Amino acid sequence: MENSTGEFMFVLHGLNDTKTNKHIYFAFGLIVYIITLFVNVMLVITVILDKTLHEPMYLFICNLYINGIGGASAFYPKILADLFSDTHVISYTGCLIQICAIYWYLFCEFTSLTIMAYDRYLAICKPLEYHSIMTHQMVVKLLVCTWLFSLLETSVGTVLTAQLTLCGNEIDKLYCFNWDVVKLSCTDITLNSLYGYILILSHASQFIFIIISYINIIKASLKSKTERVKFMQTCLPHLITLSNFTFSLLLDVLCARYGKGERLQALRNILGIEFLVVPPLLNPIIYGIRMTQIRSQFVKMYSNTINTFR
Repeated sequence: MENSTGEFMFVLHGLNDTKTNKHIYFAFGLIVYIITLFVNVMLVITVILDKTLHEPMYLFICNLYINGIGGASAFYPKILADLFSDTHVISYTGCLIQICAIYWYLFCEFTSLTIMAYDRYLAICKPLEYHSIMTHQMVVKLLVCTWLFSLLETSVGTVLTAQLTLCGNEIDKLYCFNWDVVKLSCTDITLNSLYGYILILSHASQFIFIIISYINIIKASLKSKTERVKFMQTCLPHLITLSNFTFSLLLDVLCARYGKGERLQALRNILGIEFLVVPPLLNPIIYGIRMTQIRSQFVKMYSNTINTFR
């Protein structure tokens, strides 16, 4: 399929069942997107402006907020536009851009959670060494590496996909996802498949690192009541975020590579929404509302702002 300019177009079939209730879906999606942007932006501003929150843990949490803004913005605008369009299409260039944006968000989210596990491991298992290891320079290096490493992973995969010759243009999903485009190729995809497995192994090693870190954290937490409280306040939210994100993403990847059938496709659409919609909305709740220091500083800052304008 081509548009009037002759550019190759993909047809997205993920919204085919929403035609009768599109106004409801649009209203709900728009409200969730606005809430996601507003809360994440406000919490980022809170962390940046309040010097008491310039600790490694809060800076890593702030990084999750920023990444959530990017992930939500890679997903919502196109979906909301498609809900009011009779044809759900996206250009070849637009598809590659969306793939790059979504994968950058996914890789950055998982790498950020890995770094946060390392931070909590140092804080609880090696408290005397924590501040000498997790210096301001180290925090900056870890954050920069998170974004650059995730961008590198994304760029390589996107470039490999861009080299393929496609023999189809129909994607049974709400948005462009790399493997769905790769499967449309009529040329050899061995290199793409191999790179996909390399990424899976890379992030599996990160997951193993997180598990080992938390085994040590739990062992240390059992030794004293203070450490147990610290675990409940700072580590439990991290585990909730990690479990939700990893479970939904892993299932989606497995369904994309090995699953077939309409029922599995419906599940993929649900999972595809889940790991793009829930984490950017959930992170501010479990890290912003549940964590006392961020919550108190947030309320204090914006209460003062409101009183100023009265």
